[in-house]
Amino acid sequence: MQIEMPQQVAAMMAALEAGGFEACIVGGCVRDQLLGAPIHDWDLASSAPPQAARALLVARGARVIDTGLRHGTLTAFLDNLAVEVTTYRTEGPYLDARRPSEVSFSTSLVDDLARRDFTMNALAFHPARGLVDPFGGQADIQAKLIRTVGDVEQRLGEDALRVLRALRFASVLGFAFAPGLAEALHRAAPRLAQLAPERLQPELMQLLKGDGVCEVLLGFPDVLAVLIPEIAPTIGFEQHTPYHCYDVWEHTARAVCASAPEPLVRLTLLMHDLAKPQTFSLDARGRGHFYGHNIEGAKLARERLGALRFDRETIETVAELIRWHQENIRPENLLRWLSRLGEQRLRLLLLVKLGDMAAHASEHLEERMARIEATRQAFEELLASEPCFRRVDLAVDGSDLIEVGFVPGKQLGLALDALLDAVIEGRLPNERAELLTYAQRHHLGKTP
Repeated sequence: MQIEMPQQVAAMMAALEAGGFEACIVGGCVRDQLLGAPIHDWDLASSAPPQAARALLVARGARVIDTGLRHGTLTAFLDNLAVEVTTYRTEGPYLDARRPSEVSFSTSLVDDLARRDFTMNALAFHPARGLVDPFGGQADIQAKLIRTVGDVEQRLGEDALRVLRALRFASVLGFAFAPGLAEALHRAAPRLAQLAPERLQPELMQLLKGDGVCEVLLGFPDVLAVLIPEIAPTIGFEQHTPYHCYDVWEHTARAVCASAPEPLVRLTLLMHDLAKPQTFSLDARGRGHFYGHNIEGAKLARERLGALRFDRETIETVAELIRWHQENIRPENLLRWLSRLGEQRLRLLLLVKLGDMAAHASEHLEERMARIEATRQAFEELLASEPCFRRVDLAVDGSDLIEVGFVPGKQLGLALDALLDAVIEGRLPNERAELLTYAQRHHLGKTP
């Protein structure tokens, strides 16, 4: 086995070894090489104490940031490539499900690998010494198994984030859990509540992008419910409608899996029906209804995604997509929806609708999916025609209206909106003369 390293990584390794210390690449970059996957992040482990490592790397010309000096971690930049460099270490007991109570630096690579979470990540490589694999990580990768290093309860108890990381690897890599691990994940899940949202959120988003996300969501809803408590009432909640053949949670899981692996689409589908239990009603025929679940769902999404520390744009986009996910969007009303939502959100909404529909009952499903796909095609064709759907697209602006006698102020904006509505509805062409004549004839925005 050989790993072709960037010259910056090789240079850093050589600098540490020239100082009399060991150095090797470790963790995810070795795992990804064995998987045949692209390597995006490079990590070095070394027997060099942090200050010695820092001095040797600076002498080599690297810019070094003390990202976690107390725990032996530096980030070194050489020719704009960032490499995390960590001193071999052992760890004391974890008292808060997040961090070790103490860290001791070591000269043993095996000691350092022994503290890692899963065998696939407890790997190291050196160009001269080859693969270092004391815990059978290579065999587990070949067998497509996720296995903890050492005792499963101890590993998961040390850092609760490992529960979510295990699910992320299962989703993204399609790996199975070693015997006993799945049960341990369920037992350890409540400890996720002790972690900061900023640590949970990236793992959740990575998990959602995996091809194996459906199996993870169906198998571990209790784990996800620690992050999003509103999931719990949807598990097993029957919908009592001919349009649905799954309970609310299974519909959700299958919709996420059926959708494009676009983060905002899958996050929206994860949240889109969470308000169904609280809006459920049964009519005289025994048919279920969820009136207003889209509106309540949008409110719920804002609150829950805010608690998980998502950025404002993500929160508002997901809430808006949930608000409109039931709407009947057709080729003939696309321009109106384009004006309401904008290009990006309408494109995402159509993808959400495709994923949602794919998880409905099979009767007439092909026909309904075809209609949504036809609308998506019409949307792309509409965009190619450079339509007028915003004020800025109009052939006139406020200055043009002022020139023909309109008064600056709020009414001027209302006049432009009225012109835009007329163009969107097809009552007016987007031509300057026609727009000005229409505005004057109908006294749009003028004071009496």
